[in-house]
Amino acid sequence: MSDRLAVLPQYLLPKCALSTLAGKFASARLGGLTRAAIRGFVAHYGVDMAEAAQPDVAGYASFNDFFTRALRPGARPLAPADLICPVDGAISRFGPIEQDQILQAKGHAYSVTALVGGDAALAAHFANGHYATLYLSPRDYHRVHMPCAGELVHMLHVPGTLFSVNPATTRTVPGLFARNERVVCCFESAHGPWLLVLVGAAIVGSMATVWHGQVNPPRTGRLRQWDYARGQVSLRQGEEMGRFLLGSTVLLLLPPGPLRFDPHWAPARPIRLGEAMAQRSAH
Repeated sequence: MSDRLAVLPQYLLPKCALSTLAGKFASARLGGLTRAAIRGFVAHYGVDMAEAAQPDVAGYASFNDFFTRALRPGARPLAPADLICPVDGAISRFGPIEQDQILQAKGHAYSVTALVGGDAALAAHFANGHYATLYLSPRDYHRVHMPCAGELVHMLHVPGTLFSVNPATTRTVPGLFARNERVVCCFESAHGPWLLVLVGAAIVGSMATVWHGQVNPPRTGRLRQWDYARGQVSLRQGEEMGRFLLGSTVLLLLPPGPLRFDPHWAPARPIRLGEAMAQRSAH
């Protein structure tokens, strides 16, 4: 089946309503039904529970508790790199931002301005900068950590649709990551501003950050934004910053300047939280 035919039903289905229903089930404490759902999920996707702080599925009261499970201490050591990988998952794309354009897939690009909800002044900081698009599959650990130390200055919740973000949809749906609902987190560091963007997807019940808690729902249909005072939210490299309730994609945007991605990185390559992602010097 072609990618277009595979994705066609997503244009027709009530994606937000289905995601809301999935979120209600995932947060419910249903005893044996919850445990059966978790066991089926673990078996189907091959989830490695030995890495979890709580390896026994009976220890999770809801599906969300399981899905946002913590890792056991020491499971993800941090590499000595300027930028470390913020998630477990797979590399979708990475490289230079061409003026205001980010490459999504062959034949598809979207603008930084669209990604950040139309804020041209914010987008201008990343013209000719760098980006990485990282895909989290259902089997992956779904907490998001800091690629480098940063101080939060601004957060946006941008309303949108909820297409799946699997590789077939990424190849097919134009401007996918600038169409889906997303949470844009704007940080400052010693090297300038940078963004971590949590992109929602089909069946994603919600996204949360450690400083705000659950950002969505509510889904008001309006862009919402929050400003943070200096020193209010400062996070170290490797520290947790947020999580998905069901899987999706993270985008990292960096300003222009010398940057060298790890030579082992390539599209579709599996990645793990804490591995070396990039060095700021080109030499």
